[in-house]
Order: sequence, then C-alpha cells, then structure tokens
Amino acid sequence: MTGLDRFRDAFLKPELIERYLPDILSGIAVTLQIAVAVVITGLALGLVLAIVRSYGYRLANAPIIVFVDVFRALPPLVVILIVYFGLPNLGVNIPSFAVLWLVLSLVLAAFAEEIFWSGLISVRRGQWDAARSTGLSHWQALTSVVLPQAIRICVPPLTNRTIAVTKNTALGTVIGVGEIMNQGTSAMSLSGNATPLMMAAIAYIAIFVPVVALGSWIERRFAWKKA
Repeated sequence: MTGLDRFRDAFLKPELIERYLPDILSGIAVTLQIAVAVVITGLALGLVLAIVRSYGYRLANAPIIVFVDVFRALPPLVVILIVYFGLPNLGVNIPSFAVLWLVLSLVLAAFAEEIFWSGLISVRRGQWDAARSTGLSHWQALTSVVLPQAIRICVPPLTNRTIAVTKNTALGTVIGVGEIMNQGTSAMSLSGNATPLMMAAIAYIAIFVPVVALGSWIERRFAWKKA
C-alpha cells in the first residue's frame, strides 16, 4: 500500500463518505442557520447600542461600555459553558442551539458596537453641526447624514469581525449542537477513522471560502475612492 493509499484510507474512505454524508449535510444546515441568525441579531444589536451611545446619556453609556469590554475580553467558549452549564443551577434552562446563538450574537454585538461607534466618532463634527443647523433633530441628523458615512467606514472591519465570529459556530460541539464539527467528531468516534472529520473540514471550506470572497468584494465595493 502506497502512502497515497494510506492517506485515502485514513481521510477519504469512500464507504464512510457515503455513510456519513447525510450527517455532514445536516450539520451544514444547522451551521448555516446559526450563522445567519448570529449575523442578523449581532449586527442589529451592535448598531442599536452604538446609536444609543451617540446620545451621550451616561446612565445608558456606562452599561454599554461594560458589556462591550466584557464580551470582547471573554473567550466565547467560556461564556457558552457558563450559560449552558451554569444557568440551570439558577433554574434557567436554555436549549443548546439557543445558547450558541445567544452567546455568539452577544460577542458579535460587542465588537460591532465598538466598530459602529468608531465609525460614528470618525465622522467630522462639522457634519453633525451642519445637519443640526438645518433644523434636523439628533435622530434625523444621525440617520440621514452621519450614519451612512459611518457605515461605509465600518464595512471592512465589520466584515472581518463578522466572519471571525460566525466561524465560532464550531464551538457548539461542546454543548451538543448538531453543527458540522459535532457531526464530524461524532462520526469519527463511531467509525474510528478520520474521514468524517475531513468531510467536516471540506464543508467549512465550502461555506466560508465564498463568505470570505464576498467579504472582500464588499470591502472593495464600499471602499472610499482615492481622489
């Protein structure tokens, strides 16, 4: 048996590919569901927090800053374990799918808020003053003048951070979420062969390489043109 044959037998065994392909496809569906939900809720919450922060209310800003600092500092895996295994001791039981979605959404929201906030404060104060001088309220100036400019600035870092956080869906395997990694590692344990894990790796490539390419296109599309 050649080295190539041994590699194929260990990582690309045809009969195991056929047997576990439905499980990997099921994991892909779960991963996509979580990723889409995390992106929508995480970005939306981050934007809302940045907008609230723009009003400058100290009582509102202090909790936002604490939230952002905590969730940017803590590893997502630690938060997942605390929520999933800790809250039941307080009588709060959350399904594993919901825990993964909630934690990753909060992590993305923390990073997104800071990115949106950086975009808002990077817009020159004169833009605010000019908008307010025409009779626009703070909300109108924010949504019509400042926020469109800020979002354009935020697109590149926001895209990179979103991709990084959504890849953490693989952490769901530690709490039994049936995503790609969970299906791959479970099948590998049952078969005693690394083929299912290789299938999981290929599935991640199939999902996230197009996402990375889309992110690069979005960055180029919204980049400021040089004069």
